[in-house]
Amino acid sequence: MEIVNVILTSILSAATLFIIAKIMGHKQMSQLDFFDYITGITIGSIAAELATELETPLQPLIAMAVYGIIAVGLTLITSKLPKARKFINGTPTIIMNNGKIYRKNMKKAQLDLSEFMVMCRQEGYFNLNDIETAIFEYNGRLTILPKATKRPIIPEDMGISPQSEGINTELIMDGRIMGENLKRMGLNEKWLKNQLAAQGYKSEKEIFLGLCDQQNQLTLFEIN
Repeated sequence: MEIVNVILTSILSAATLFIIAKIMGHKQMSQLDFFDYITGITIGSIAAELATELETPLQPLIAMAVYGIIAVGLTLITSKLPKARKFINGTPTIIMNNGKIYRKNMKKAQLDLSEFMVMCRQEGYFNLNDIETAIFEYNGRLTILPKATKRPIIPEDMGISPQSEGINTELIMDGRIMGENLKRMGLNEKWLKNQLAAQGYKSEKEIFLGLCDQQNQLTLFEIN
C-alpha cells in the first residue's frame, strides 16, 4: 500500500510541476534571471518532497502553487512596470567601453577579471583589443559589441542586396511526404516525385529529411 501511495504522490508531483512550468513559461537556463533561478530550484525541491510525502501531501502541493503564483505575478509586474523590472531583475552593467575596463562596475556585478576573460573567449573574442563595448546583462550573459574594424563583413558593406531566402519547409520527414506543407507551397506529389528521381532516388522512403526553399530548390538527406 505504501508503494502505491509513493507512486500516486510521485505522479501528482510530476503533474503539478508540469502544470506550473507551463504556466510560468519556458526559458533557457542562460535566460533565467536570479529570481526565476531560485524559484525553479525551490519548486523542484518541493516537488521532490511532495513525491515522498505520504501523510500530508497537501502542504507541499500548496507551497508549489504559492511559489508558482508569485513567479507569474512578478512576471506580470515586471512586464507592466519598468521601474519594478529594474528593481527585481537588475540592470545591465557596462564592463568595458572604448578600450577601458571599469573595475568598479566589475565589482558591482561581482565579476572578477578571470571570469570576464572566460566569457569573452566564450563569445569568440580572445583579444580584448577587438572589443568596443562589453555589457554584463542581468541574466548573467556577456554581450559584446566588436570594434567596427573587427566585425564580420555583411553584404551591405559590399553594396550587395541578396535575395531573401525565407524559411525552408519540410516536405519529407522520416520517409513520409508532408502533404499539407506541399500544398501550402503550391506544389504536388508529382513534382516531388520528379525531384526525387532527378536526384537519383526512387521513393520518399529513402529520404530522412527533405527541405524546400522559396525558390523550390529541394535539399535531401537520405536515411543511413
